[in-house]
Amino acid sequence: MSTASAPPAVQRGLGADAPKAGPLKALLDRRGLAKLLLLAVAAAVLVPLVHAAWPGAAWPSALTVDLSGPLGKTSDWIIDNRDNHWLFVYFLGHLSNAVVISVRAVYLLLLALGWTGVTAGVTLIAWRVAGWRIAATALVSLLVSGALGMWVPTMQTLALMVVAVAASVVVGALLGLAAGLSERLFRILRPVLDTMQVLPAFAYLLPVVLIFGIGVPAALLATVIYAAPPMARLTALGLRGADPGVLEAVSSLGATGRQRLLTARLPLARKELLLGVNQTIMMALSMVVIASMIGAAGLGDRVYQALASVDVGAALSAAIPIVLLAIVMDRTTAAAGARIGATANTAGPAWLRGWQVWTGVAALTALLTLIGRLTGSAVWPGAWFVDIAHPVNDFKEWMVDHLYSGVPVIGGTADWAAHFTNWVLNPLRDGLTALPWYGTLLIVAALAWVIGTWRTALTAVLAMAAIGVLGVWKPSMNTLSQVLAALAVTLVLGFGTGILAAGSKRFEAILRPVLDVMQTMPQFVYLIPVVALFAVGRAPAAAAAVVYALPAVIRITTQGLRQVDPAAMESARSLGATRWQMLRQVQLPLARPALLLAVNQGVVLVLAVVIIGGLVGGGALGYDVVTGLATGDLALGLVAGVAIVCLGLMLDRVTQPTERRTTGKGA
Repeated sequence: MSTASAPPAVQRGLGADAPKAGPLKALLDRRGLAKLLLLAVAAAVLVPLVHAAWPGAAWPSALTVDLSGPLGKTSDWIIDNRDNHWLFVYFLGHLSNAVVISVRAVYLLLLALGWTGVTAGVTLIAWRVAGWRIAATALVSLLVSGALGMWVPTMQTLALMVVAVAASVVVGALLGLAAGLSERLFRILRPVLDTMQVLPAFAYLLPVVLIFGIGVPAALLATVIYAAPPMARLTALGLRGADPGVLEAVSSLGATGRQRLLTARLPLARKELLLGVNQTIMMALSMVVIASMIGAAGLGDRVYQALASVDVGAALSAAIPIVLLAIVMDRTTAAAGARIGATANTAGPAWLRGWQVWTGVAALTALLTLIGRLTGSAVWPGAWFVDIAHPVNDFKEWMVDHLYSGVPVIGGTADWAAHFTNWVLNPLRDGLTALPWYGTLLIVAALAWVIGTWRTALTAVLAMAAIGVLGVWKPSMNTLSQVLAALAVTLVLGFGTGILAAGSKRFEAILRPVLDVMQTMPQFVYLIPVVALFAVGRAPAAAAAVVYALPAVIRITTQGLRQVDPAAMESARSLGATRWQMLRQVQLPLARPALLLAVNQGVVLVLAVVIIGGLVGGGALGYDVVTGLATGDLALGLVAGVAIVCLGLMLDRVTQPTERRTTGKGA
């Protein structure tokens, strides 16, 4: 088979008219060199003028704006008008009541069913929509939650998560639908989604609490803000990446825009939609501990209270049900979505189809609920509890005693943390703070413009300039150094592991529950072991960020490589390409959109843990946000949070190439 007869994607991948994509290749083409030359000329003219007016590396104080006064007045206005202004009484008040009623209705239903009814109902529903394996997983998960003494907190968390995930999926899908169908709306919504997901929860907890007060509405709103963007992004990615040939064929048959959406775009984007639901569930459950800080009861509150007393065992007892809930919800919803559109249902016996099987599920659940009520066991029996707190705490002490220092040859974890701090974090921080502020802006402009357009570069530069104007330039450079270091480690490990998982279904199956645990386990739970092993400082903050961001990068990388056109792979194989050549020249180039999305999610998730890093010695912006929440200082916390958003916006623009319009106009 000749190269000319191979599909275009393979011809490009194996060297025939290979596209110049990515930052390095963009630097090597003529347009990239022209952009750099133009920037160099502008820098030669402007830098001497700027240096003469504002000498020094730090952002000049003359160009900063103090927002403490306006933000303080805003906080006072909210407090003074919360009980009588029409916005609160007729809109936000009704929204708050709707949230409370919804969560309470779900919770009361769960309590009415009792532990026997809930266990039976969840298991039977999982069997109906996902098969017996997922049903067995659901059964074991609920039994383990009860045995750990966490039945009532689990029901509280489940009620909140059902409402929060439903709201997040609806909001995210609507936003993603708008962004996927309209290029203009995509450009408008992109920074909105960046802000929703990158703005640390601690930063908007204070204004949310000011508006809604301590309680469930504030916790649910914070969860939706954090969990909806992945659904929106992946929905937009799936709709925008639909096969043009299929869409053209549907259009040629006279289909309307609505028909094209329902019969072609959405079915073709099913995998991205399912991944979006998966990520939304994981994100929502990762917020349960943070939400507990503003009045959300349940497992998160148990974790937070246990960690306040440095009881890792008790915290793990509450964290395990969180992980199990995530696994059950993930597997069940994924299987349910995979069956959408199927003509035949194979979840149960052939004679139980449609409404009959659901009637049977409801009847059996009601029967077991009645049995549980008659036996007086509405909640999990206290005699069936299993205590794991003491063994876990003993194991933690053993790890600290044997791994912290004195390990032969490789050294202890304290040595690793010190080396990482001295060889990576300190040089990065010192280099960024020593670099003149206008030099930083020029570097950002060059990176963003070379791989994108002048609008991309302008957005990135304005985001960095906003950090300086807010007066938090130095702590932002410190935070940026930690983010870059953690992001580099995350991408190296994530891409490597994702490539291995894409090449081996067995390895992916083994890895999947590990990723679920890593992504769903609240950061607060592994915070104490991380600090115990690495001591307080910026190294444990980076380690926490890597652990939290790694699963999403691995998942998206694996799915992107798996979705490469099989015809392109087969053609490359028939041409005699080795496995390495197919990976490097076919799979990776064709999976480029997914890999860029993985980078984007890596940036977002690493930044999300910046606040947690502020609690364990990371300092910088994370510490300012936490301090602002603790002291009720809206200006301190919100300004630092906005600075983190600006960092995320800048990193997004310099890592996400923007396609040039082919109209012959513009840069």
